[in-house]
Amino acid sequence: MLLSKTMNSCMVDHSSANTNAKILRLNTAGFPIEWVTWQDAVCLHARDLVVWTLGAVVREVKGGWCRLSGKQSKLALSAILACGGSRLAKPKNNPKLSNFALFARDKHRCMYCGHKHEHTMLTRDHILPMSRGGSDDWENVVAACRRCNQFKSNRRPEEVGMQLVAAPFTPSHAEFLALINHLGISEDQIDFLKTRFPRNSRLHDI
Repeated sequence: MLLSKTMNSCMVDHSSANTNAKILRLNTAGFPIEWVTWQDAVCLHARDLVVWTLGAVVREVKGGWCRLSGKQSKLALSAILACGGSRLAKPKNNPKLSNFALFARDKHRCMYCGHKHEHTMLTRDHILPMSRGGSDDWENVVAACRRCNQFKSNRRPEEVGMQLVAAPFTPSHAEFLALINHLGISEDQIDFLKTRFPRNSRLHDI
């Protein structure tokens, strides 16, 4: 291995890396599994679990010095890596609902007035209010600006003459991974994830 089996002696070359970049982990069949930190990626390499990599180098990690050659070990971490092993070998099918991912799904647009807003000006609106039996899940929530949410209040959209700009949907696992890291995703990573999006996905232009 290029690096020590421990993280204690590892150093990071920040000059050629996005310090907040995460690495997309795939299983050996090429299905996206999760985002991992650079530290996790180094551990996967150290355990010889990385089978292949894709994409540009997002970070270079330096290890110890070889007493024989006098050279320092280095490991270039690519944007995408595929791993063996049993941990998270299959993609999950239960994307966790959060405002961050929801607003990204709806492209930061109010699904009632259609206008784009800053994150702080958006709210999670339940199409069928929870007080009237609605559920807090992907199929019953949309991004709504504060004004539209307040106007709709505890009513159904049709009761106040409002229409949805687009229907809500539950993202696939690949779509969900793109949503939760949309602020830091690289071109290599989003291009790969799009190959796993449903054909009619609204997120192909994310």
